[in-house]
Amino acid sequence: MEQKSFQTSEYGKLYLVPTPIGNLDDMTIRAVSTLKEVDLIAAEDTRHSGILLQHFQIKKDLISLHEHNYAQRVPELVDKLKKGLNIAQISDAGMPSISDPGHELVLAAIQNGVDVISLPGPSAGITALIASGLPADKFTFIGFLSKKDSEQKKQLEELMPLDSTLIFYESPFRVGKTLENVRAIFGEKTKVVLARELTKKFESYYRGDITQALNFIKSNRPRGEFVLLIKKIHEAIVPSDELIVDLIDERIASGTKPIDAIKAVAKLLGLIRADVYKIYHKEKNDV
Repeated sequence: MEQKSFQTSEYGKLYLVPTPIGNLDDMTIRAVSTLKEVDLIAAEDTRHSGILLQHFQIKKDLISLHEHNYAQRVPELVDKLKKGLNIAQISDAGMPSISDPGHELVLAAIQNGVDVISLPGPSAGITALIASGLPADKFTFIGFLSKKDSEQKKQLEELMPLDSTLIFYESPFRVGKTLENVRAIFGEKTKVVLARELTKKFESYYRGDITQALNFIKSNRPRGEFVLLIKKIHEAIVPSDELIVDLIDERIASGTKPIDAIKAVAKLLGLIRADVYKIYHKEKNDV
């Protein structure tokens, strides 16, 4: 069904309004005017957003919408939209739904015939990408990886075939460990950019290879949320038999059948399945 965003409708409209990721001057004129005109603002954190609204002299009712209450809140908001109220959705920083709550309301609004209108604005991932020096013509946004080490490694392995700049978000407490896993999976020549405190007074970028980035993190206490950008450097690498066995064993340990684990690793490394099968069973028989 085609949506004609600015035609009159019996329903209200849902506006997705971006907010600054650090510098309040990045709030657009259109974002401010939209927040002043809507009937209600759904915010990830009403206290945090209240400060933003006060700064721009926006006096509107706020209602919370976050990961812990969306199951209850979304039907309430859709009902208000269907009664003709215009609602703006904002997150704490950046674009709603990008590594933040919001997708559920967007989907429910669309399913109920409510127009969803997105305003352009700040995004940490894109802001970091275009200043990173890494290829920006083809990129993949990942967001936050799993906090669990084994799951994170598996996620990184699944990203190996992609030939694009990868964009992650990471906390200062986990960025070092994540870089170690990136080096283990992607290799020593991987290009890395660490961007932090974007648009703020202490904005910084570190550009180098994966080992240099790790040394930088070890020598400089990580502070603030990071945007981590990765570009794998393709090189002709013949994986060791030990690596092949380890990758297969990791999958088997997580519940994958041995034959399926062998197939998956062969595909991951671009090897012939029969060769991987022989290597695995030879190594196991030699133990």
